[in-house]
Amino acid sequence: MSTQNQIDYHRIAKAIEYIRTHYQFQPGLEEIAENVHLSPAHFQKMFTDWAGTSPKKFLQFISLEHAKNLLKEEKASLFDAAYETGLSSTSRLHDLFVTIEGMSPAEYKNGGKNLDINYHFSESPFGNIMIASTEKGICYMAFEINKESALGNLKAQFPNASFSEKQDQLQRNALSIFEKDWTRLNNIKLHLRGTDFQLKVWKSLLSIPMGKLSTYGNLASKIENPKASRAVGTAIGSNPVAFLIPCHRVIQASGHIGGYRWGSERKQLILGWESSHIYSGDEN
Repeated sequence: MSTQNQIDYHRIAKAIEYIRTHYQFQPGLEEIAENVHLSPAHFQKMFTDWAGTSPKKFLQFISLEHAKNLLKEEKASLFDAAYETGLSSTSRLHDLFVTIEGMSPAEYKNGGKNLDINYHFSESPFGNIMIASTEKGICYMAFEINKESALGNLKAQFPNASFSEKQDQLQRNALSIFEKDWTRLNNIKLHLRGTDFQLKVWKSLLSIPMGKLSTYGNLASKIENPKASRAVGTAIGSNPVAFLIPCHRVIQASGHIGGYRWGSERKQLILGWESSHIYSGDEN
């Protein structure tokens, strides 16, 4: 991410944090712009370019009431219906294109021995990102600031693998998920190291359409283990692939956002960004 993009991203993040913490007072454009030291006109343009909607509309998307309404919309059949509409629904397009293949028991047990992993640092609307892939698919994706610690985290996941810093087509295809024209996406394949239970939870996350939300309890019920909310939460917290496996769409039953492996502020950013792209047609 360029220096200017980093500055813009942090300003947007600061603005959204201000909106989130002052939502009950309904801050206006001038007040938010002043908080990030920009003129109202400049801030309005920067924010709209990033979010695809106005600060005022975005404020609605990240409110507690919006989250509660989304949870109310979740139907019992959501888990089974997530794939039924093909390409007809933009809100489901993201998830239709992501498939998960678990690593073999041997690959899981030996920490990635004989695996060749390519990794690359890139940028996203939500900050710098590291993405890594095997010949079968994406095996790791995380929002990272420091490259050295990021590589250390990746190697901890696959202590016996071989690593090369280079970008491949699998990575480029996956990163295209951040573009606005999702109709041109190819299938995104993930090659993940996890227990059977973790893989089941991660696959269930793909059933939550973009712009919608679920809770830990609902996910536990949908994988036919209603008493496993705590275990589901642990599996979600160990998700190795940011954004593509949408663990950010799981919130508390109260409507509060809750925690996130890569920061609750970033989770708020992502949820607002997704809602703005799904509901931008409702802009007044």
